Amino acid sequence: MKASVLFSGGKDSSLSALLLEPFFEIELVTCNFGLLPTGEIAEKTAKKLQFPHRVIPLEREILEKAYGMIIHDGFPKNAINYIHEKAVETLASDAEVEFVVDGIRRDDRVPVLSPPRIRSIEDRFGVQYICPLKGYSRKAVDILVERYLVIEEGPSETTQKADYETELRELIRQLQGEEKISELFPVHIQSHVLSRKTGKKAAGSV
Repeated sequence: MKASVLFSGGKDSSLSALLLEPFFEIELVTCNFGLLPTGEIAEKTAKKLQFPHRVIPLEREILEKAYGMIIHDGFPKNAINYIHEKAVETLASDAEVEFVVDGIRRDDRVPVLSPPRIRSIEDRFGVQYICPLKGYSRKAVDILVERYLVIEEGPSETTQKADYETELRELIRQLQGEEKISELFPVHIQSHVLSRKTGKKAAGSV
């Protein structure tokens, strides 16, 4: 069985892939608007993790609608959740995809899908939606990451990553300038996975 993991190159999606590795054939999938070469960043990380990787293009109108939402709201929560749902739907619509894997943790607020939205996606597209980290707190995830992955961490604006926020930030930068980004996004730390730790088995096999 193949599991398609929504992949940003960060620790949560990477750890999700490792947890499922003993049970599934894993592929990593990055959704991209084409505004920045985030797919290339994710592909390099996927090679280090030794998983196949592909990029799925998202419609530009999704990014533009998310831009309108964040400008209206003054904060990114609804915009990021909207993009995330569309990314899950786009992956689920692939006829060859059976299991859609999401790296959301138990204590995540953004992005997140509600149970009714998950059931709707499963019913409409005939897929199964899996969140391997849904029962894990951030602290528990960090313990596993420390054992199995080599990562770098830093502020969102300087850390290489292939998530939705990266391209949303770029669109805001192009349309309204750098200062607008700092008004809309709170300062937070992002992770970028560099490799597996050598000699470590997949977390799911412990």
